Amino acid sequence: MSVFAENIRFLRDQEKISQQKLADALFITRERYAKYEDGRSEPPIEILLRISRYHKVSIDLLVSIDIRKYPLDSLVNLPDNKILLPVVIDPEGNKYIEIVPQKASMGYLKGFSDPEYIESLPRIQLPFLGHGIFRGFMADGDSMPPFADGTCVIGEYVETLDDLKKGKEYMFITQQGYTFKTFVKKNTRSITVVADNTFYDPYDIPLKDMIQIWRYVRGILPQDYKPHYLPDHVKLKDLVDEAKRSISNLETKLFHLNNNE
Repeated sequence: MSVFAENIRFLRDQEKISQQKLADALFITRERYAKYEDGRSEPPIEILLRISRYHKVSIDLLVSIDIRKYPLDSLVNLPDNKILLPVVIDPEGNKYIEIVPQKASMGYLKGFSDPEYIESLPRIQLPFLGHGIFRGFMADGDSMPPFADGTCVIGEYVETLDDLKKGKEYMFITQQGYTFKTFVKKNTRSITVVADNTFYDPYDIPLKDMIQIWRYVRGILPQDYKPHYLPDHVKLKDLVDEAKRSISNLETKLFHLNNNE
């Protein structure tokens, strides 16, 4: 049996799904998919791409490396695990920055590796950002706090989890959507992140849900944006704690006063 056949059988077992369910996701019959797992047939390139995107494992790894020898969560750190990341380049070879409108955010989760979809997105160029692959994501309402509605949040593509820096902000693209958070730490099967608002506790994002990570580099504010001058979260929390202590002291005094009457 080929390495590819062993790999896709192993990945399906890890996902705990049936051949029928996976075949439906690939838009083929179960009988056809079963031949790939049994090594009786090799998939054409279009089906190979679908399998690669479904499992979020590169074609190189699927056909050349026995991934059973590696922990699944470490695959994102292997140098050859490169999923298709299309970019648009001008005639001089300069990279564009594609902008993902908020209304197209769910479409991005399906089309992030589709060159035709990426080419359809609006784009800009910011030469001062230098080398790297950059993409912009539009904030809509309270979708990406602390950014105001209409802000274009620009991030640089992060290739591996080892590139994440503690205390730095990132745009995490998951199967559930976008989230702008500060990286705290990497765990065995997840990463811990926290919001800028210190009232919220850190939480974990499972690695299996991760699609892409973009390091925050710039924010382009909307034309009519006006900053709100509010106390920072730490000072605000101190004010709330002080108010609680004052209320508690007042309640104690009222209690003693009532008892002395």
